[in-house]
Amino acid sequence: MNFLSAFVTFENLHEVRRLCHWGPVIALSVIAICSTMAILDSVIWYWPLDTTGGSINFLMLINWTVLILYNYFNAMFVGPGYIPLGWKPETLQDAQYLQYCRVCQGYKAPRSHHCRKCNRCVMKMDHHCPWINNCCGHLNHAYFTSFLLLAPLGCSHAAIIFIMTMYTQLYERISFGWSTVKIDMSAVRQFQPFMPFSVPAFAATLFALGLALGTTIAVGMLFFIQMKVILRNKTSIESWIEEKAKDRIQHYQTGEEFIFPYDLGSRWQNFKQVFTWSGTPKGDGIEWLVHLKCHQHTLTIEQLKQKADKRVRSQVQYRAIEDYNGACCPLSKGLQTFFRTPCTEEPRIPLSKGDTILATRGTKWWMYGDKVLSEEQMRERVRGWFPRRCVEKCHYDTAASDSTSDKKVN
Repeated sequence: MNFLSAFVTFENLHEVRRLCHWGPVIALSVIAICSTMAILDSVIWYWPLDTTGGSINFLMLINWTVLILYNYFNAMFVGPGYIPLGWKPETLQDAQYLQYCRVCQGYKAPRSHHCRKCNRCVMKMDHHCPWINNCCGHLNHAYFTSFLLLAPLGCSHAAIIFIMTMYTQLYERISFGWSTVKIDMSAVRQFQPFMPFSVPAFAATLFALGLALGTTIAVGMLFFIQMKVILRNKTSIESWIEEKAKDRIQHYQTGEEFIFPYDLGSRWQNFKQVFTWSGTPKGDGIEWLVHLKCHQHTLTIEQLKQKADKRVRSQVQYRAIEDYNGACCPLSKGLQTFFRTPCTEEPRIPLSKGDTILATRGTKWWMYGDKVLSEEQMRERVRGWFPRRCVEKCHYDTAASDSTSDKKVN
């Protein structure tokens, strides 16, 4: 009874509501369809259980499903870890190096960021993942990455089962013309399935094959992206901060040298910060091991500099020279713009030729800013991403800039 209680009890019971979201619904549906069809196809039509190979294949399929669901639910329900509400540093002098979160009524610890979806400051936040309906951060980074590894492996195994099932069942009915392809089907021919491989079974297998291949490619790409940031001991957000730091130094020609503080200099050491035998990552989510030339607030000081720089550089206006419909990946704006679209849930803003925008940040291909609206239109703030090629920098005097800024604030 105690075991059952420990199994069904979460940190907060309302966490179960995370399942009621389109992300987990789609993810769990894909897992259920691929797992169920792979087991049915292998047992009924392809590899009988009374053979050694069939038994091993069946156990492997069950093993993939259990491991995938184990890491998926841990990534969802363990969560990333949150900074306590109203948190303050032990030394009050350190508060000057930290940003203050008005929502959580406390300071943001190093590497933490406020998530609008979770409405909390998240420890070592990487991103908010809609597929687990939770943030990926300090406590669940290993579970999330393990899920990204196991899902393609399990789907690859299932895809092989689907292909071999269709091949063996259609071998006698359709001439493939593969005279050079020799596959040993002696075990299959000795086994007479108790259910015919009908058209619905073929359609279901073909559909499951498409899901398995799509999942293998898409989730596999996400796994390599996550491993890339883990081996450098940085999150996706921190990669963005590092890029902006280099842009700030180059823009002002300060001569500074920005060293990312959490890269320990060894991929193995960085790897062990996330993956441990106990399953619990190293660190308490507030204090971190840092580079020898850095200290605990190296990154937070850089963030404060970027925040001040953002206020200064946001006075630069841009004027739209091309229409933009607000598409996430606009192919009409060039291949680089299409493939380099920001990986974020932040909105895109449609532009019409002649619109004025106050840009606050950007990459080589995209920019982020606020659209300057008239008094009649100014009911709510309109801000988001837009392609850099759609705008050009305005040349205006300081007075015009000040009046526009005052008008926007009011």
